Amino acid sequence: MGKANNSTIRSLFLALFLSILTTSPILAADGGGESEAEGPTDFIFHHVKDAYEWHFITIGHTHVTLPLPIILYSEDRGLEVFMSSQFLDEDHHYIEHNGYRLTHEGGYLEAVDEGRTFYDLSITKNVFAMFISVAVMLIIFLSIAKRYKNDPRTPPKGLQSLLEPIILFVRDDIARPLIGEKKYKRFMPYLLTVFFFILINNLLGLLPGAANVTGNIAVTFVLAFITFVITQFNGNKGYWMHIFKTPGVPWWLLPIMIPIEIVGLFTKPFSLMVRLFANITAGHIIILSLIGLIFIFKSIALGPVSVIFGTIMTFLELLVAFLQAYVFTLLSAIYFGGAVEEHDHEHEHDEKVPEMQQNSAMV
Repeated sequence: MGKANNSTIRSLFLALFLSILTTSPILAADGGGESEAEGPTDFIFHHVKDAYEWHFITIGHTHVTLPLPIILYSEDRGLEVFMSSQFLDEDHHYIEHNGYRLTHEGGYLEAVDEGRTFYDLSITKNVFAMFISVAVMLIIFLSIAKRYKNDPRTPPKGLQSLLEPIILFVRDDIARPLIGEKKYKRFMPYLLTVFFFILINNLLGLLPGAANVTGNIAVTFVLAFITFVITQFNGNKGYWMHIFKTPGVPWWLLPIMIPIEIVGLFTKPFSLMVRLFANITAGHIIILSLIGLIFIFKSIALGPVSVIFGTIMTFLELLVAFLQAYVFTLLSAIYFGGAVEEHDHEHEHDEKVPEMQQNSAMV
């Protein structure tokens, strides 16, 4: 119940602050192409969404940003590569460049000539942040693997001692009981990769000025789609028989049950996608909203209250970062286990899954 209450409290906080933000005026900072009519919701969502440049901080009229490469392809021009800084003048206002313009409000590229079509292959903030997280994962796990390879009997130390309990937890408490002793090993590389990918990006996303990778619906969609593909390609005969000829169901109910089962195939990855996206995005919005209350009401007295609640929410987001990585990995293992389980042991599997599904649904 504690986890369920946390989710309810987070939702209430989000609804409260969005209602305040949408009705409160705020003056935008000078520069950056922002107008005085811009509301705080535009400011917050601008920091939550993806972008073509990495904005760290604004000090007065100085914008500390990292320009990122714009990569475009069109049939008439071929491949075009230039930096996003080409769209900004000296005063940090958005301008047109080479027949394209960068819309500040929507955060996307469009051609000045509306008839032109092009493919956008740019390295955006979220893509660059994923490169960083992948580099971090490679450095950490290649060094750990090297230590195990050189001397597997040496007691773990450093990062090895920190991450080994987590790796064993994913193996012994998620993969083995849900997938089965004989078949869990084939799924371990994916389960470990997705767990640490989500966890590292969740933690990096809490740093000031960081990217909101796991709060991007496109990223969570791809992760859920990979889980969906692995599940379907590993489904055995019993798995597909359960969908198209559910055991114990009269034949005259099959025209109703089969469409329901097929819809269920897609609702599972959909829930994975939305759960991760909604929890991470909501947390970032709430933290930004709490800090933004100081500038909305223009009251110094509100500062300590906003800082205290913002600190509490940050620590709560640290917990959510681990929980969402765990839940995504747990549900993926449940789907894999349902696809490969031997139905002679159906009752044994069914005794383990419902309790873990109930716990994950409360997060």
